[in-house]
Amino acid sequence: MDFDLFNYDKYIVSFSGGKDSTALLLFLIDNGIDKSKIELWHQEIDGRGENFFDWEVTPDYCKKLAEAFGVSVFFQWKDGGFKREMLRCNERTAKIFYECPDNTIHSVGGEKGKCSTRLKFPQPSPNLNVRWCSSYLKIDVCAAAIRNQERFNGIRTLVLSGERGEESKQRAGYAILEPDKSDLRNGKKIMRYVDRYRPIRDWTERRIWDLLEKYRVRPHPCYFMGFGRCSCKFCIFGNANQFASAACISHQNFSQLVQFEKEFGYTLKRDTDLSTLIKKGVPYHDITPELARLATSYQYNSDIFIPYSQQWELPAGAFKKCGGPM
Repeated sequence: MDFDLFNYDKYIVSFSGGKDSTALLLFLIDNGIDKSKIELWHQEIDGRGENFFDWEVTPDYCKKLAEAFGVSVFFQWKDGGFKREMLRCNERTAKIFYECPDNTIHSVGGEKGKCSTRLKFPQPSPNLNVRWCSSYLKIDVCAAAIRNQERFNGIRTLVLSGERGEESKQRAGYAILEPDKSDLRNGKKIMRYVDRYRPIRDWTERRIWDLLEKYRVRPHPCYFMGFGRCSCKFCIFGNANQFASAACISHQNFSQLVQFEKEFGYTLKRDTDLSTLIKKGVPYHDITPELARLATSYQYNSDIFIPYSQQWELPAGAFKKCGGPM
């Protein structure tokens, strides 16, 4: 595909709040892309309301980071989020909600299709049919929000996502540029030109942290506690140490997961139950009460930028292997 980074009207950064998606934003800024064309899109894994699986502070961290850089941020989510989809029993999958630039919230879906039952956790697998947290709660949600906003019709949109080949063999084989799932460039009545771009696929983690240091960005609180990835707090790819740490920070939510394992008759990990898993792990020693409170708060009250009067330092979770995607 012919590619010109500057030949787009809109740039959507698929933004988790983690180091890699932050690097996507900084990549665009570094290359001189007009900030008025950049939008951060964050899919809220737990929907709107009380968190269950993800970090409580992440949405507000995303909002504060967008404000600090002077770019727009929009949120999308499944009604009821992770827990509702996991507990779906002879029901249709829930509606998708998405924010628009005029501050309205719209919804789509949830009224057609077959009723089905899930009642099980997503599984660590490259197959998105069983690793449904990625497809149902992020990929499909993002695509639906693009398809159902007329403002993307008749223009060129670039969606940036932060998969890196260092993380897994499968991700190393992802295309750097391809048509996005929401693309409709050959439509007869509507033309919607949307490309998916993975500019950091071949970047090292070192290069990611160097870029954050250049802009003096304070990473998400989970990194300072020792987490190597800013995915969900209870990410299905997490290892024993990560789950032991998450259980230490959010014991009530962990207890709910253990109870669901018993009710489903299925474990979150294929080879062990969660109670056994955390006994094999050791909570990260950099977890402090202050950091734990911040990460599990719905308000992010630290500065986005490290002031020049302080030294920018790598967080404890940098270069730490804690389980990763396939």
